[in-house]
Amino acid sequence: MVPPPLSWQAIMRSIRRISMLALLLVAAAVQPIVGQGLVSGTPESAGMSSARIDRLTSALESYVSGGELAGAVTLVARGGTIVYLDAVGERDVEGEDPMEVDDIFRIASQSKAVVSVAAMILQEEGRLLLTDPVGDYLPEFRETSVAVQGEGGGYDVVPADRQITIRDLLTHTSGLSYGSGPAAEVWEAAGIQGWYFADRDETVGETVSRLAELPFDAHPGEAWIYGYSIDVLGAVVEQASGEPLDEFLASRIFQPLGMADTHFYLPASKRDRLVTVYSAGDEGLSRTADCCGMVSQGAYADGPKRSFSGGAGLVSTAGDYGTFLQMLLNGGELDGHRILSRKTVELMTTDHLGDLEFQAGQGFGLGFSIVEDLGERGIPGSVGEFGWGGAYHSTYWVDPEEELVVVYLTQLLPAGSIDDHARLRALIYQAIVD
Repeated sequence: MVPPPLSWQAIMRSIRRISMLALLLVAAAVQPIVGQGLVSGTPESAGMSSARIDRLTSALESYVSGGELAGAVTLVARGGTIVYLDAVGERDVEGEDPMEVDDIFRIASQSKAVVSVAAMILQEEGRLLLTDPVGDYLPEFRETSVAVQGEGGGYDVVPADRQITIRDLLTHTSGLSYGSGPAAEVWEAAGIQGWYFADRDETVGETVSRLAELPFDAHPGEAWIYGYSIDVLGAVVEQASGEPLDEFLASRIFQPLGMADTHFYLPASKRDRLVTVYSAGDEGLSRTADCCGMVSQGAYADGPKRSFSGGAGLVSTAGDYGTFLQMLLNGGELDGHRILSRKTVELMTTDHLGDLEFQAGQGFGLGFSIVEDLGERGIPGSVGEFGWGGAYHSTYWVDPEEELVVVYLTQLLPAGSIDDHARLRALIYQAIVD
């Protein structure tokens, strides 16, 4: 019986698999294949099973064939060895453009970890301290206010009971949300809500200067609240360093680590590698439209290129971001380039919340969630694991106990009820066999 002909997409996926296998077979040469410090190798060379890790590909492809996911790129490294790097689905469904492992994604809140590292570089150089008031660098933050919810509805605006510190920004205890608190209508009127800044024709410094005049959601140190803290931190980095945020990140992090495809705004030569954003709905996936300039390429390619959003503005690849995470796993150094000291990385990956309410089994450090109780969290991993994710349904984590780095990039907003993150984690940990 003659088998049915393969689709063009299936042929392209097979070619990618063959190419990946060829890279792994030359592992004995120990040549970097993505970024600096990460080398190719077989799963067995890193204490993992090839047969077991291959389950990941079929699982992710099932989300594509089921219409829940347009495409994704996944990188898994253990002990500095890339044991899995694959792309599934399509970069652009309508254009029948297959996803490639070096495609570029909007990483949204994964930008926060990078800017948190930038702030810690400045502390190591004595140019700021975690205990410094933000107002020392951004004078408009010397006196801020809080919207206190009233018992019968409405709210009162009161002065904040102390100044916000840089540590408050790093731990998301500044009281800043994304403008969704009691005074949401004031934030909406100011044009500062949500997290997307790429289409703004003003600098982040100008935006956060206006933001400082609005009532925040809580007093500093009172609660963990997710929002604009790291955008404010980016403006602090600019003031403390005397450089625009994009230039500081490029010279102090991206260039030393060889992260050549990580930018705030894409060069024209790379625009065809930017993955299209899709939305999950009742009728399946649809191309995201009329939201923040995100149609296909969006303002990350064609915007004013003025707003360097430390909280959500970067684009990157799985290889670049995996290199960044490997540096942290190594204690701040990678391939001869020291970005941070080992003690600084320890401080960043330790819980700073104390008794403040957060997620079950987890605390929060200086830029990352931290696993403290594996059973209470209830999913595979290790105590001491740190990570986070992004609005486009991407995620990452570093597991120091297992010497594991994972980067999973998609462009799905909103993501609906897809359970790929949980399956991804289960299938990666079940492949560890040493």
